[in-house]
Amino acid sequence: MSERSTIQLDELWEQISRGGLSRRDVLRRALALGLSAPVIAGLLAACGGDDDDDDDDDDSGGDDATATSDDSGAGGDDPTATEAPAAPGANADATATADARASEPTATEGDEDEPTATEGSSEPMTRGGGGKVTLLYWQAPTILNMHLGQGTKDFHAGGVILEPLAYLGVNEEPQLLLAAEWPSVEAGTLDPDGLFVVWKLKEGVVWHDGEPFTAEDVRLTWEYVTNPDTTATTLATFEAVESVEVIDDLTVQVNFTEPNPAWFDVFVGSNGYIIPSHIMSEFVGEAARDAPFNLAPIGTGPFKLNTFNPGDTVLYDINEDYHIEGVPFFDEVEIKGGGDATSAARAVMVTGEADWAWNLQVEPEILDQMEAEGGQGVQVATPGTSAERIFINFADPNVEVDGAFSEPTTTHPIWQHKQAREALNLAIQRDVIATQLYGAAGVPTGDNMNVPARFKLNWPWEYNMDAAAEKLAEIDFPAAFDNTTILYQTSVNSVRQKNQEIVKQDLETLGFTVELKSVDSGVYFSSDAGNPDTLAHFYADIQMYTNGPSSPYPIAWAARFRTDQIAEQANNWALTNSMRYNNPDYDPLHDRAKTSIDEDEQLEIWTEMLGLVYEDIVEVPIVWRGGAAAVHNRIAWVEDVSPWQPTPIDQLMYWTLK
Repeated sequence: MSERSTIQLDELWEQISRGGLSRRDVLRRALALGLSAPVIAGLLAACGGDDDDDDDDDDSGGDDATATSDDSGAGGDDPTATEAPAAPGANADATATADARASEPTATEGDEDEPTATEGSSEPMTRGGGGKVTLLYWQAPTILNMHLGQGTKDFHAGGVILEPLAYLGVNEEPQLLLAAEWPSVEAGTLDPDGLFVVWKLKEGVVWHDGEPFTAEDVRLTWEYVTNPDTTATTLATFEAVESVEVIDDLTVQVNFTEPNPAWFDVFVGSNGYIIPSHIMSEFVGEAARDAPFNLAPIGTGPFKLNTFNPGDTVLYDINEDYHIEGVPFFDEVEIKGGGDATSAARAVMVTGEADWAWNLQVEPEILDQMEAEGGQGVQVATPGTSAERIFINFADPNVEVDGAFSEPTTTHPIWQHKQAREALNLAIQRDVIATQLYGAAGVPTGDNMNVPARFKLNWPWEYNMDAAAEKLAEIDFPAAFDNTTILYQTSVNSVRQKNQEIVKQDLETLGFTVELKSVDSGVYFSSDAGNPDTLAHFYADIQMYTNGPSSPYPIAWAARFRTDQIAEQANNWALTNSMRYNNPDYDPLHDRAKTSIDEDEQLEIWTEMLGLVYEDIVEVPIVWRGGAAAVHNRIAWVEDVSPWQPTPIDQLMYWTLK
């Protein structure tokens, strides 16, 4: 246990001794610390039994559900994620770390074990009989093949159907899905130098059409994603792979071109969903975007597709042949897309029309009022890895090149000057925006990457309009510029529009003329190569949305600043460098980070690599955000969630009714 965890455990004992925590509080905090089952049992025993752990519906949310304590990562003064090793599981068997989580069933305990009910029920879970559960996403999904998706809503909607080999849990412990075991050096399935990993696959898994899941599906997924003509948005995760070798039907070996400290990223987590070879082998490369699978996927997940109306609604039916016994409980899932975050929150907490509302970018006082007066549901917070930020366009969005704009052959007339980017960075009222628009779920930050904690630089930020004006004076702005109008775009969302207004006021004080544009989220976050309003096209001067890593070793996330990842017309705007940032000094650092196994060396590389991006002011981070959502009082959901998993999709099969 780390020194920090030891201190937190001591603090936990002290609070228990004072009688200040319920059994539920203690359980959640103990699980977040990764304590063993005997230690957790001792802590619970010290609590006694006369508290609120009676599953009474009236206090099912309460302060617990807001998860704003320091160990949640969602709020407080120090919302840092648990420190993560460079390669989870490399030096220990998965079973030693996988489960002290008494209230959360996982697939790591063995396929035949009957899942325990989630907190809120004392009965074992049974498959089916729960009726329909409705999830509201004000950003409507537009595609169900997440390897071609843009934005969280596509990954979530597809993640109900498709599965990776595993996820990384709350403390980076493995939670197995399609894998039978977590690779380790001791078992001979992980090369100590990070050159290969062998995955043993779970027996008896079938696709929704009845075909068996095999190692060939894993191999085909790699082939599909890495084919350059596929233009997969998940490509960065797989670029380190040299080959995927099928050993037998249930064994696959992944070979890397060089030592890979992020070996556990490939086929794991949100970028690692496996697709069926018997369906998708004909759609590798140029044919990828024409595959019917993109809108009607066949998966191995707990629910299978019923109907999908892109930009609107997805309906799913229970998978009666799901490979984890006793789940899922609900018979149907509905994801309703569109609308706005405020209406979604109201539908759960006030009218009770829905069971879950995702990503509630709504002013804190409005959410508090809904919860207090509505009585139908509660606010919940989940750990966040992302920062709301302003992206700077290094290309010119007003110059046309072969029918496209913002092409990397052009240069932005204003942002090409570092002084202008410095002025923008100095003109952001991060503390005001965090307090007024995000409340406990937002922390002002100067860091593009706030987790994992060991790579966070704690980059300083400052709001100083006088200093911003001095920077602009160095380039004789605005007098020396023919056009000082900038287009500032983001998705339609009340919080983001208010964020825009705050920034607009300060920039216009500095001499800019700011035009605001709000794009429907279904368009803005889509992968439609023919739509000029997507974030990847970036036909604006600056734009804003949330972005963050999906792995404890975020090498794929960091690829977004590489020169060979610039999004442009030639690659269907499918690559990750939408800023058109071009600094050849960055790429060699990223190459080194890809292969460094030594943790001290990793820290040195990441410090230099991120420092370069921060010094160049490629993006302007504003607020480090936790996830804000609302859940209906009738739902017993899995509250102990991981920042590395797509909440609530990863645990949807374990939801029940209270």
